[in-house]
Amino acid sequence: MAEPATELQAPSSTARAVEFEQPLTERMRTFLRIELLHQQALFHAEDPTELSARAAVSSLLEVLTILGRGDVRSEIIKELKRQGEILASFTRQPGVDPARLQGLVDDVQKLRDRLTDSGPQLIHPLKECDFLNAIKHRSSIPGGTCKFDLPDYGYWLRLPDEERTKQFQEWLEIIRPVCDAVTQVLWLTRKANEPTEQTAIQGMYQHNMGRRLKPNLVRVVLSATGGIYPEISAGKHRFTVRFVKWQGIDLRPVQVDHDVRFLLTLC
Repeated sequence: MAEPATELQAPSSTARAVEFEQPLTERMRTFLRIELLHQQALFHAEDPTELSARAAVSSLLEVLTILGRGDVRSEIIKELKRQGEILASFTRQPGVDPARLQGLVDDVQKLRDRLTDSGPQLIHPLKECDFLNAIKHRSSIPGGTCKFDLPDYGYWLRLPDEERTKQFQEWLEIIRPVCDAVTQVLWLTRKANEPTEQTAIQGMYQHNMGRRLKPNLVRVVLSATGGIYPEISAGKHRFTVRFVKWQGIDLRPVQVDHDVRFLLTLC
């Protein structure tokens, strides 16, 4: 007997729901990776333990690796400009709070100006830091940052919490213009459209994208109690959401054979 269709209502304050995101552009992939690594760095920086300090430094170094590939700073500035233009276009629409809208426009402009003023050599002080470069080099080796490999790193990890945290915050401050801008861009992107309820027939949903308005991000929200999750694949003209059943780490997931209702947002 087939399983009954999974029902999903719009999440309420008490509903258990999980969100999945799929970037549709390389720019959005980069932004999401920066967001994750920055959040990890901030989280671990709050913990005074040596292991958390190591995790925070690793996240910082991964952000630097991303920022060292291509001109990410220019990509963020372009996206801020685009978001500012979108916000400005809402000025004369009915039901818009002018004060709130202007506040968002001003925030975007400030972030854009700050990132522009920082110049293309924004991360130069971190790239030229021999201490961080040594850790980055050894990080490519499994366990390569042990104290016997990097005694100066081992000494730094043993510094008083206040001193070590102060130094790490100074490093974070250098990349803050980038990370703050990415955070704002992603917030505006996620809030751009309202979710719509969709149904995946026998666990499969396909969406053809228009030629003019192509989303940058797909967001899928569904109940956390169904034991299923989406696998999202995308091409230039369409994307597909395939819902599969979690069967533990020792078995491959299988596509569900019943209809799945979910919330979809094209950002």
